Amino acid sequence: MNMFYNDYMASMVQPMREELTKNGFKELLAPDDVVNELENTKGVTLVVVNSVCGCAAGLARPAAVASLQHEKKPDHLLTVFAGQDKEATAKAREYFTGFPPSSPSFAVLKDGEIVGMVQRHEIEDRSLEQIVDSLTALYEKANA
Repeated sequence: MNMFYNDYMASMVQPMREELTKNGFKELLAPDDVVNELENTKGVTLVVVNSVCGCAAGLARPAAVASLQHEKKPDHLLTVFAGQDKEATAKAREYFTGFPPSSPSFAVLKDGEIVGMVQRHEIEDRSLEQIVDSLTALYEKANA
């Protein structure tokens, strides 16, 4: 790939990254970032597998942010970007045992262990409220 394409893609996806980072999510850009966060973090963690697709823009990112208004919410907010930060995303997916790769998606972990996921097929063609309900149900389960 040429440098122009890389720079162009980086500038295109920056607002997609910022929709989460401006709302308290920490980006994991490399595999070591993923390992450091998921293996050394206690409590409930939400990992958003971000994407450039329309359902990420219209549903996934807004649902992730809206879900944080729930009484029980994650202690830690993390994100990886599928198709952009490929190695970090692949490393994060190693922690999502029992679930096939999906983007966008949400993983809820407790003390680094998977509690559950909301995958792309559970995001597409659903309302924002339904997605938020799915996320908050996982927060409840993780905090039980």
